Amino acid sequence: MTRRFPLSSCALVVAALLSAPAFATEQKNYSASEQAIAIAKETIIVDGHIDVPYRVKEKWVDVTKATEGGDFDYPRAVKGGLNAPFMSIYVPASLDNSPESTQLAHELIDSVEAIVARAPDKFAIAKSPSEVKAQFEKGLISLPMGMENGSPLQGDLANLEAFYERGIRYITLAHSQANHISDSSYDLRRKWKGLSPFGKTLVTEMNNIGIMLDISHVSDDAFYQVIELTKVPVIASHSSLRRFTPGFERNMNDEMIKKLGENGGVVMINFGSSFVSKQAGQWRTGLTNAKKALIEKEGEDSPKLANFEEEYRKTVPYPYSTLDEVLDHIDHVVELVGIEHVGIGSDYDGVGDSLPIGLKDVASFPNLVQGLLDRDYTRADIEKILSGNVLRVWQQVETYAASH
Repeated sequence: MTRRFPLSSCALVVAALLSAPAFATEQKNYSASEQAIAIAKETIIVDGHIDVPYRVKEKWVDVTKATEGGDFDYPRAVKGGLNAPFMSIYVPASLDNSPESTQLAHELIDSVEAIVARAPDKFAIAKSPSEVKAQFEKGLISLPMGMENGSPLQGDLANLEAFYERGIRYITLAHSQANHISDSSYDLRRKWKGLSPFGKTLVTEMNNIGIMLDISHVSDDAFYQVIELTKVPVIASHSSLRRFTPGFERNMNDEMIKKLGENGGVVMINFGSSFVSKQAGQWRTGLTNAKKALIEKEGEDSPKLANFEEEYRKTVPYPYSTLDEVLDHIDHVVELVGIEHVGIGSDYDGVGDSLPIGLKDVASFPNLVQGLLDRDYTRADIEKILSGNVLRVWQQVETYAASH
């Protein structure tokens, strides 16, 4: 028997039901041709952001083998042709300004090294574009690393050097709150009105050492300040476009995309539905409001809070975005600034149950390739999107650092 939303709580979601947009119920079946599968297998695919390290910290699984949950494991990566996923060394904002943030970052790097140690015939750490290319030729999946949230630096450039030595090749300057480096797009307080004094110094030091600047998560002011200060292109490792999600500052607007293009940088499109379509964001707002209403009515100890989202989804189904909508984001970047400035930053294992229809896990990359073929992208264009653009930026950052 299907469980329904508890009667006493139904009133809390009536408004959401009445105001929710009419979501399309028809679901397209996505499939890839032999040509799309071949391109995915024969091309280096760099995904700018996959949250495997934090996933295995919360609940350990051996991703060198098939796993029941999550979005990434070795067999699915091979099936999808994914061979250079940036492992996200994610440190929650709750640990900012504490020694635990630095400790956690090192522990998560340890976990990536452990994946390679368990299966050296399948995986290898990658610290440069040349290593990615060499390991691709050997049939290995490269695991480059990016740090999501710069709080583990603790304002100490010695930590920057230590993390570089361990393989960190980009740093997302902030996460969900302002830290000692930068304001966050999610934090309304705007502590620094962009970058902190240390953050401005850090931009130069990251240029000089050879770590890519990642402007995902930062405030608009911080983005423009980074662009003004950096001597090399930057990336947005897992951001989509505000044009399709009005008011969602975590994504980039058209003016920012144009500035990124002038800088030579790359925006790597996030697959999470709330990053891709405004309907998913509206659903999340409805969930938040309904939860607040329940707390106001029954208090924070209400037993109904334990499974609140699960029950809410039964009453107000989640409006998953689609592969076609992800392709719309790619198209718009190309129309604004050209094919050289867009890539892939899926956020697999980081956005929970919100992935688009047609892109549910890392085995889905041939579907993405097929969608690009269907929109008349050439193979050369597709190769730029899958890896060429971000590898170009990474090489430029590496080359600049070698001369400083």
